[in-house]
Amino acid sequence: MATKHKTTQEPPVVLPVGLTEWLLDCAPVRDCATCQSEWQRLNEAKELGDITQAAKHATRVRDHAGDGH
Repeated sequence: MATKHKTTQEPPVVLPVGLTEWLLDCAPVRDCATCQSEWQRLNEAKELGDITQAAKHATRVRDHAGDGH
C-alpha cells in the first residue's frame, strides 16, 4: 500500500527592512588595491543577487580598512 505524503512549501523568510544595506555597509580606502578589489567583487555579487557573497566581501573591506590605513 502506497502512502501519500502531503508536500507543502514553507513561507518565504522576510528579512527586516534595511538588513541588506546594513550587511553591505563598508568604506573602501581609495588608494588601496585590496580594498578596491573587494569593493568591486562586492558590487558584482550584489548585482547577481548573491547577498551572502557580497556580505563576505563587505566584511573583508571593513576588516582590511580597519587595519590602520
